[in-house]
Amino acid sequence: MSVTGAVRAVTTLRLTEMKQRGEKIAMLTSYDYSTAKIVDAAGVDVILVGDSAANVMAGYETTLPITLDNMIYHAKSVVRGVNRALVVVDLPFGTYQGNSKVALDSAIRIMKETEADAVKMEGGEEILESIERIISAGIPVMGHLGLTPQSIHKFGTYNVRAKEQAEADKLAHDAKLLEQAGCFAIVLEKIPASLAERVSESLHIPTIGIGAGRGCDGQVLVVHDMLGINKDFSPRFLRRYADLHTIMTQALENYVSDVKSRDFPNETEQY
Repeated sequence: MSVTGAVRAVTTLRLTEMKQRGEKIAMLTSYDYSTAKIVDAAGVDVILVGDSAANVMAGYETTLPITLDNMIYHAKSVVRGVNRALVVVDLPFGTYQGNSKVALDSAIRIMKETEADAVKMEGGEEILESIERIISAGIPVMGHLGLTPQSIHKFGTYNVRAKEQAEADKLAHDAKLLEQAGCFAIVLEKIPASLAERVSESLHIPTIGIGAGRGCDGQVLVVHDMLGINKDFSPRFLRRYADLHTIMTQALENYVSDVKSRDFPNETEQY
């Protein structure tokens, strides 16, 4: 069902209300105007301008190379296409870790230059000072725990996190700290479903899962993955809702063939 016309815009408060009444939250990534416009009209609640743009848009192996200027460019494009969804922008690697003044400056740039609704940050207690400083300036923050791709060189793997008791306890503790600091939601990435459900039930703010099971208050996927544009990534948690890779390849091959054979353009396709 398409969501058009006069609709109630999704806000951080509305996400909490959705959790309270048991309504699941649908979240997807977008990185450009055209895709964001389609995603928003489809009724997605939250659009994440993810630093995964480094992977799917720029071809990097990790999210680390993308810059703040890159993220602002993508976010400005997305915001122009959105009428209803809450737009959240990732603070990229190096713009908030270790220096809360730099973190605040980065978040302010995103909010002023993109007109997005919130920022997202990876980590728990170790970045708490930066989170608190940004929230104190009136900028909503979404947290992110579990597998945090910006820390890939620290972990050395994209495997499931928090399977051991000590790491699971730290994650649950960090989730509480993020809630107390004022985060309006937390992404839980690639952790055991039982842990995600326990953490979700312990919080008043919503959790958004990716590879964290059905016990979360919502789900998020990378739009290129769920539409089947990217076929190089096939984790267990990914459900492909289309095979656009095949559809696009066939269309492009047909175009090339029609140009080479002089079938395109025909007489009705010229002036």
